[in-house]
Amino acid sequence: MRKPDPAQPRSLNRRSLFAGAGTLGAVAAAATLLPSAPELEAQVAPALPKPERGGGYTLTEHVKQYYKTTRI
Repeated sequence: MRKPDPAQPRSLNRRSLFAGAGTLGAVAAAATLLPSAPELEAQVAPALPKPERGGGYTLTEHVKQYYKTTRI
């Protein structure tokens, strides 16, 4: 096998072409599945005021759902 000449530009071979195309396809598929930024901002719950006397436990809907699943 001949050693490549560093002065010559590298040619594009079939293996690197398919690897690049596969990578590009995977990135495009992942980008379509990720939610966009405005949707993420809408999902953030507003901050609740801090309790005056400590504590801070709040019975929320997801906690109530958890309690329902733990009943026998």
